Amino acid sequence: MKLGDGVEQAIHSVTMLSCLQPGSTLSAAALAEFHGVSTSYLLKHLQAMSGAGLLEAVPGPKGGYRLARLPAKISLLDIVLAVEGPEPAFRCNEIRLRGPNPYACKPKAPCTINVAMLKAEQAYRAELRRVTIADIKQDLGALDDGSISARTNTFLAANERKSAAGA
Repeated sequence: MKLGDGVEQAIHSVTMLSCLQPGSTLSAAALAEFHGVSTSYLLKHLQAMSGAGLLEAVPGPKGGYRLARLPAKISLLDIVLAVEGPEPAFRCNEIRLRGPNPYACKPKAPCTINVAMLKAEQAYRAELRRVTIADIKQDLGALDDGSISARTNTFLAANERKSAAGA
């Protein structure tokens, strides 16, 4: 299974947004700069996550993006579904019914290949559903020698947009 680059960018961006002070935002341009990615490509995914209720898009000069839920309430599956959509990765087109030697009669059972692929996807989605942004931050914190948080804090100090309510 191959996920688009947008999923990686989205997960990193949500993780970064989980570091903001309450009421603050980061612009799409700042998130793109921090991760070294295209702003326009990232913006598409930020908007999708906003539409899915994971992020809040705040308009205006102090606007940008922030989490719409607590990090413990945002799973990796939530992000994948927001970016990639809800359809299963494998879509059976019943090719067994086509070609020069098709399955002669109407099948009485679902395609066994489709059944196996959907079962695998259910396991994959269950694991993604189990892992939250809070878990990612905890794991990252356990690995950090201080350099990751220093880099993040320096960037946030220069780019975090604090609202009047959050200041």
